[in-house]
Amino acid sequence: MAWNLNSDRPIYAQILERIQMQIVSGVYQPGTKIPSVRELAADAGVNPNTMQKALAELERSGLVMTQRTSGRVVTEDLNMIKEIRNQLAGEQVKEFVKKMKDLGFDREDIIDLLTKETGGESA
Repeated sequence: MAWNLNSDRPIYAQILERIQMQIVSGVYQPGTKIPSVRELAADAGVNPNTMQKALAELERSGLVMTQRTSGRVVTEDLNMIKEIRNQLAGEQVKEFVKKMKDLGFDREDIIDLLTKETGGESA
């Protein structure tokens, strides 16, 4: 499966974001093993060193841990996962609102558009 990485940003940062997204969305469940560096690198089509750098950053954040005998696993800290999920969602909302304002929409227009597009449903 293609990872659609682009050259306008560091590749390791894009990998880090993608794995974070997979964790917070439940693709990788808390406490489960994630694929090896080599498997992930082959899947993404990147150098294993680049993948290792992204995974090391995920370890520093505490989202992923290395277990001596079983490789890397996703943290079981559900609060941490929820916090990161909310942080990523907040970033998406800010980016969306900025783009809408760049298009000339004000706050009320954005709310009206969202209500219309979602049929007034709550999440």
